[in-house]
Amino acid sequence: MVHQKDDIAAEVWNNCLRIIKDNINNQSFKTWFEPINPVRLTDDVLTIQVPSQFFYEWLEEHYIDLLRRTIKKELGANGRLEYSIVMDNSFNRKQEPHTVIVPTSRRSDTRAQNVSMPFRINNSNKEIPDPFVIPGIQKVKVNAQLIERYSFDNFIEGDCNRLARSAGLAIAKNPGKTAFNPLFLYSRVGLGKSHLAHAIGLEVKEKFPDKTVLYVTTDQFKAQFIESVRNNNQNDFTNFYQLIDVLIIDDIHFLSGMAKTQDVFFHILNQLHQHSKQLVITSDKPPVEIEGIEPRLLSRFKWGLTADLQSPDLETRIAILQKRLYSDGITMPENVVEYLAYSVTSNIRELEGAMISVLAQASLNKKEITLDLARQVVDNFIKHSNKEISIDYIQKIVADYFGISIETMNSKTRKRNIVQARQLSMYFAKEHTKASLTSIGLHCGNKDHATVLHACKTVKNLHDTDKSFRGYVEDLQKRIKL
Repeated sequence: MVHQKDDIAAEVWNNCLRIIKDNINNQSFKTWFEPINPVRLTDDVLTIQVPSQFFYEWLEEHYIDLLRRTIKKELGANGRLEYSIVMDNSFNRKQEPHTVIVPTSRRSDTRAQNVSMPFRINNSNKEIPDPFVIPGIQKVKVNAQLIERYSFDNFIEGDCNRLARSAGLAIAKNPGKTAFNPLFLYSRVGLGKSHLAHAIGLEVKEKFPDKTVLYVTTDQFKAQFIESVRNNNQNDFTNFYQLIDVLIIDDIHFLSGMAKTQDVFFHILNQLHQHSKQLVITSDKPPVEIEGIEPRLLSRFKWGLTADLQSPDLETRIAILQKRLYSDGITMPENVVEYLAYSVTSNIRELEGAMISVLAQASLNKKEITLDLARQVVDNFIKHSNKEISIDYIQKIVADYFGISIETMNSKTRKRNIVQARQLSMYFAKEHTKASLTSIGLHCGNKDHATVLHACKTVKNLHDTDKSFRGYVEDLQKRIKL
């Protein structure tokens, strides 16, 4: 087998790019093909490197026919394309890329049977391989069930999660030996508590390879306990969990009403804590609000640190999108990223879902990624989700309506049109959010609560007396409620 020089591979790939560019729109070309790097040409097989698993799957799903025709044109009937996939783009983790072969001479509608699929890093669906062992002798090798991409490198820090993240890092450096044991993380869905729990486990495994780390959902824990009762080996079940050095249990609120499972978990928690083993527990509520859990177990949850993760602010939401785009090797116009961050405020999952929807619409409909396309996607996205109106969202709507920047609107200028825009932002924030007057004032140019009250009264007076101003209020009301 002959390995040809990289410059020849680059030349062949550049020829392919010229053909591809003539067949798709410019934005799709920039998003999905410019990040690709040619690696080598071996006989009739061209190897290209793509930034991520997501990137590879998108190419295979949407551009396989175009790639197959292009490679065949450049390399002949026997031409094939090999993807080198970077499975982990974390800044501090080094990992050799895995590769898959895509035979471009075959039809795309049969590729699922014929393509040699890549190794998938996806531990979320794996079960613990028969954890029950003869008790008390030695440790066993346990599948930690951690998801590699949920690392600290990929966890964006902000005011919304700084305490929880700092505690997680402290635990990872010294598991079981800090005051944060157990670490109880809680938040609404989609705000990163499971990500942070996985990150702690991954960091511990990297720093302490000999420690046994296990991530398990509460549903898995319950199912394993029920199975142990059925097979009459509860002692093996308990002894297995007492061998764990770092136990991460997700969604503990699902233990509600399960008296026997709570009892066994209580004894496991006690044993682990007494032997300085680390526990990380997550829930959608703080301990005091969880119903159906025994008081003695709730009291144990409070032994260490209870930390909440709140909705990310605007800057954090922008950083989350930029990080996801970077990790997947995708580009998106800055104004579109900012618009998505302004518009989708409920949780991180919905934010990333909106971004993927924009990418999908652009590729499937062969459109460029523009602000208008993002607006269409977000309008449709919000209709099918619970929309949470935020002060940031209101400010963006008002600033766009008057054709000014948010920075200008919140500046100290006394120009009439700027002052009115700022007052309208305060008025709508008071009407549509649960934020306090002080919080609204801080968002709107660092004003005090008295200024916010004055702005609301001014808007009401102008609405009743000024026809043009009434039109502004009604137009903005419709846009905010869209």
